[in-house]
Order: sequence, then C-alpha cells, then structure tokens
Amino acid sequence: MSLVRSLLLGLLLSIALAFTIFWIRALRAHTGPRALRRPRPLELAIGFLTDFLDTLGVGSFATTAALYRATRLVPDRELPGTLNVGHALPTVLQAVIYISAIEVDVLTLVAMIAAAMVGAFFGAGWVSGWSERRVRIGVGLALLVAASLMLGQLSGLWARAGASADALGLRGGWLVLGVLGNLLLGVLMTMGIGLYAPCMLLVAALGMNPKTAFPIMMGSCAFLMLIAAPRFVRSGSYASMPALGLALGGLPGVWIAAKLVTSLELESVRYLVLIVVAYTAASLLWAARHKSAR
Repeated sequence: MSLVRSLLLGLLLSIALAFTIFWIRALRAHTGPRALRRPRPLELAIGFLTDFLDTLGVGSFATTAALYRATRLVPDRELPGTLNVGHALPTVLQAVIYISAIEVDVLTLVAMIAAAMVGAFFGAGWVSGWSERRVRIGVGLALLVAASLMLGQLSGLWARAGASADALGLRGGWLVLGVLGNLLLGVLMTMGIGLYAPCMLLVAALGMNPKTAFPIMMGSCAFLMLIAAPRFVRSGSYASMPALGLALGGLPGVWIAAKLVTSLELESVRYLVLIVVAYTAASLLWAARHKSAR
C-alpha cells in the first residue's frame, strides 16, 4: 500500500475515533425519551442486514429508509440524520477494507473524497433544518432517483457503458468533472440519496475501471458521513437509538460480508430492493401531499 493511502486511512480512523467519543458523550447527555438504552433487536437486525448488503455494493440508505418506513421506528423528519449518523462507523470499516484491497490512482481517490466531504458539510447544515413535509418530499424524490439508478444497473446499462474502461485514475478536465460530480453527490447524500449507485455511474461515465468505484465510494461515504453526522447530532435531528442500532448491528454485518462471503447471487435481492424502494418513495410523496392538502 502506498504511503498516501496509509496516511489517508490513518486520518480516517482518527476522525472516526473523534466522532465516536463525541457521539458517546452526546448519547450520555440525553434525557427523557432519548435517554441512553440498549438498541432493540429489530434495530440491531436492520443495521446488520443493511450494512451486510451495503458491503456487497447493494447500498444501505434506500434499504434502511424502506425498513424504517415499514416498521415505523423512525419519524420521517429524522430519516436523513439517522441514516448518516448510524451508518457512519460501519462505512468507515468498509472504506478501510476496500481502500486497502483495490488499486486506484491516489490523486483521483483523495480529490473525489475531499469533494464529497465539502458537499456533505454544507448539505448537512441545510437538510438538518428541514420541516417534516420537506424531508418527505426530499427523501421521496431521492429514493426515486435511487430506484432509477438501480434499474439502470440491473438492466446492464452501466456495465455496457464501462465495459471497455480500465483507467485507474483521472487527469485534467476529467478529474475536474469527477470532483464536481462527487461534490454534488456529497450534498445529495445528506438528503438520504445513497452515494454508491450514482458514484458507480459517475466512475463508469468517466471511463474508469468499475472496480475503482468501490474505494472511491466507500472512502467518500466514510469521510463525508463523519463530517455530516456531528451536525445532525448537535441539532438533534436524528433518532438516537435506531442510529446506535445501525452502528452496533452494522459493524459485524460489514465484517462478515467482507470476510466470509466470496460470491453471492444478488440480482434477486436487488430487484426486491428496487420494488421496496419505489414503494417507499411513493408512500413518502403521498404522505407529503396528504399533509399539504389538509
């Protein structure tokens, strides 16, 4: 592993440790309905399942949002914050695994990660102040975008677009496009649009080897979630115990997926997720429209 990638991982782990300490202190300070308790088995199970699938490239945000809507564990207004806070630490573990294992140009990796962090910093401050109706509309539209991207992946559109691409990095104007694209994805991530699917599309469109999407998207998500999460924690615009369940259940889910699963037929799972995500998007937009009509 190169020195720069080692330093990048060291920085990531340092920020993750600082966030963990900050979050533990914030949880201990909670009183009343938000007082610290053990996450329920269902909250842990959702974390395990979504981050297990996330490590395999299915994505976690759309799946988690759909499960929360079905189980009514998290109010709609707190969905973006809960997703960003709860999935932060499991995503750090994913980033460590993929940045260490897959070769990618260091300049491209660092530049695109930095862009996503900047986008998330400003996006989190914006989204954390949204009303419930605005969150429903924003997340509903975000899930429709995610469903469209999933459909494109399942149809083989992206595979055909990136089939002959083998570049490990970008330079010049292509690098600028990659940076601007990931900057936008960082902003959208705080709304609840998972970065994985659009990042895979971005990497393929820019002519890079599709495998390089994994360290780029995992690293981008890990850093940007560590930047965005504290802003949601400070504003209280997240569900603390479901988020803790995501973290505690998600970490072993990531580890098992990375170490024990060498091959898995995921096409059926992706079709199921597509259906669930599309339904959840429709239900959120319907709820927002119904509230507006009253």
